[in-house]
Amino acid sequence: MIIREDYLSKIRPFIGKDIIKVLTGIRRGGKSVLLQQICSEINSPNTIFLNFEDLGNQPLCEYHALHEYVCGIIGDNKDKFYLFFDEIQEVEGWEKAINSLRVKFQADIYVTGSNSRLLSGELATYIAGRYISFTVYPFSFAEFRRVNSSYTFEDYIRYGGMPFLSSINFEYEMSKNYLQDIFHSVVLKDIVKRNNIRDVDLLERIIAYMLANVGRSFSATSISKFFKADKRAVAPETILNYLKACEDAYLLYRLKSQDINGKKILRVNEKYYVVDHGLREAVVGENIQNIEIILENMVGLELLRRGYKVSVGRVGTKEIDFIGEKSGNKLYVQVCYLLKDEATIGREFGSLLEIRDNYPKVVLYMEGFFRGNYEGIPALKIEDWLLEQW
Repeated sequence: MIIREDYLSKIRPFIGKDIIKVLTGIRRGGKSVLLQQICSEINSPNTIFLNFEDLGNQPLCEYHALHEYVCGIIGDNKDKFYLFFDEIQEVEGWEKAINSLRVKFQADIYVTGSNSRLLSGELATYIAGRYISFTVYPFSFAEFRRVNSSYTFEDYIRYGGMPFLSSINFEYEMSKNYLQDIFHSVVLKDIVKRNNIRDVDLLERIIAYMLANVGRSFSATSISKFFKADKRAVAPETILNYLKACEDAYLLYRLKSQDINGKKILRVNEKYYVVDHGLREAVVGENIQNIEIILENMVGLELLRRGYKVSVGRVGTKEIDFIGEKSGNKLYVQVCYLLKDEATIGREFGSLLEIRDNYPKVVLYMEGFFRGNYEGIPALKIEDWLLEQW
């Protein structure tokens, strides 16, 4: 087990503070272990830790029952208690119990959940302004290498970063089966069940289409036509609703498009990326054969992991793969597999040279003989960039 210091360093300033810490992210993406690491670091005897996916805690999956249980343990004790609730969305009306415990006791509260709507529903008004959220992603390449320095970039391309794979030493068939199980668990528990989706076959077809086409410009109408050609009538609105459910479950990330020089958000050319490219390999396959979109997916998720607000850009007729915005600054990123011939160099750097501002720009590549920079814009190997400290 590796210590996820990138997350712990962000959470530490809030330990002991009267604000609820909420960890969200894809199922099996490392939230539970991170919660345990926070608990171990605090190391208090006044700790209550409940995992609501444990059937033994099922009687507590209703806010009155949970509240009564915790009150029974703390009683009249005036000391600070540390409350850890894993997969809190399993508790009906959980916000009511959490807010009451926050008010009633000297309680430092930490919760995890696998759905972004955890904090957007009507009940979330109970804790509005009293929480801070952290999105937890699967292992970055840097974390992947920390597990075992012998693991290569090619291994990461094939397996992705779901944390449990390190426990089975990334054995191919076991890893593939595990990732497929995660995928079906996310689809059934976090998408179908929570959204009352009846046409599961259609949902799986849409997800398979999106996984096969990560990083490509999206149009609900074009997907609708694709299914129509396959003798399946699907309204664009249905497709958008299903994709929103996938976003809520942290399976897919939608990036908006913006006109850089015109400084406006565009309603077209949005793109979707999968939370972990290893899941794509397990479900669709051929990550190596589709290396360019996998590299793009990898960089997009890494920018999100590093705290950037990420979008895709257009400058005139040219496309910028990613615009990262953080703390009032921007970073423009182009991603390519091979950077060696003049045509590729001109294309990748040319788009960035069209941008009329002085924010940093970079071209990331996997293979090629180009070194240094082109008219002041640096080129870095993706593997090296992923290992940078941030």
